[in-house]
Amino acid sequence: MVRHLRTEANAGRMLPFVIEYQGRLVGQLTVAGITWGSMCSGHVGYWVDESVAGRGVMPTAVALVVDHCFRTVGLHRIEVCIRPENGPSRRVVEKLGFREEGLRPRYLHIDGAWRDHLVFALTSEEVPEGLLSRWRRSRSRTAPGEFRATDRSAPMNTPGNAAGNHRDPGN
Repeated sequence: MVRHLRTEANAGRMLPFVIEYQGRLVGQLTVAGITWGSMCSGHVGYWVDESVAGRGVMPTAVALVVDHCFRTVGLHRIEVCIRPENGPSRRVVEKLGFREEGLRPRYLHIDGAWRDHLVFALTSEEVPEGLLSRWRRSRSRTAPGEFRATDRSAPMNTPGNAAGNHRDPGN
């Protein structure tokens, strides 16, 4: 899996990230399906350890990655496709203000069947101030012990070959 992620990252088609919290791996986030040309988009998939769910770790990670994609990589649009019954993942995109665009019937083959997915999206024009900035403003108060993007004990790291500018030279 790591070899595949590194190959795709080196080819500019994917940006895999790991999420650390208090010195341990607690999740993963990948920008995949990166398309250049007139589309300049990608889609985000993620998971987080149940032990840190609900602390703002994943919304913060998604906001950081979206800002990186829009400001550094040069993408214009980010999509997140979520199974309708996945309430926690839906809450992540709702907290961040992703726009719901509709249902993709039988979109992905998961657990032996074709599963429907809801599509959520953002474009760079929708967050000119940055998604992290908007997320921080929406959280006027944070509960004690809850993760903040400024918490140095919970950095988000990338695999060595996945970081950097993957802007398509043809754009």
